[in-house]
Amino acid sequence: MPSSFASAINWTDLFSFLLRIVAILICLVIHEVSHGFAAYKLGDPTAKQSHRLSLNPIHHLDPFGLLMMVVVGFGWAKPVPVDPRYFKKPKSGMAITALAGPLSNFVLAFLAALLLNFIFGMTGVLPVSGNGIAMFVDFLYMLMSLSIGLGIFNLIPFPPLDGSKILAMFLPDRAYNFAMRYEQYGMILLMLVLWLGWLDVPLFAARRWMFDLFGTMTSFAQQFAMMLR
Repeated sequence: MPSSFASAINWTDLFSFLLRIVAILICLVIHEVSHGFAAYKLGDPTAKQSHRLSLNPIHHLDPFGLLMMVVVGFGWAKPVPVDPRYFKKPKSGMAITALAGPLSNFVLAFLAALLLNFIFGMTGVLPVSGNGIAMFVDFLYMLMSLSIGLGIFNLIPFPPLDGSKILAMFLPDRAYNFAMRYEQYGMILLMLVLWLGWLDVPLFAARRWMFDLFGTMTSFAQQFAMMLR
């Protein structure tokens, strides 16, 4: 019975799913730790006191946001607590803290793309499916894709996403205070917009553009490295 059960399992798909979960956790943790670290460097100890500078995923995960990442590749984690009263310039401090998350995802995606380009440059061909290198390539591709998706999604200027805090830096104080006061209701509207599919086309177009950009950049970096040998 145990052997027949084991033979019925598609181990390749299961392992691929587990790799996807690992890639998601890395993307989310890096994103949230970057928020907390930026706030800490700007003088706000709240994230550190709340253990949000930890690399332990348990401190950062939002169950529904994690599910969205698994299903569609766009999602979020538990928001990092930030107290703008610690910042010398609250609006710009909040904007920098917000930008740190998506920026860290793009850096992570670029590093994954650079490593992918290096592997292809060394082998000259795509790895054979099923071997260790191919699994690592699949993982890097998932890491790149999910990290780009997370970064782009959070740049949407819609509360409570990071993009709304970046945009708020350019608002008058009265409009800024109004936006912050009703930020908690933004998630309900955001879920409605996502459910209706209004963001599907621009989100996937933006992700495709960044894929092409990183592909071009890493190819150039690989060629430049070979010229320096």
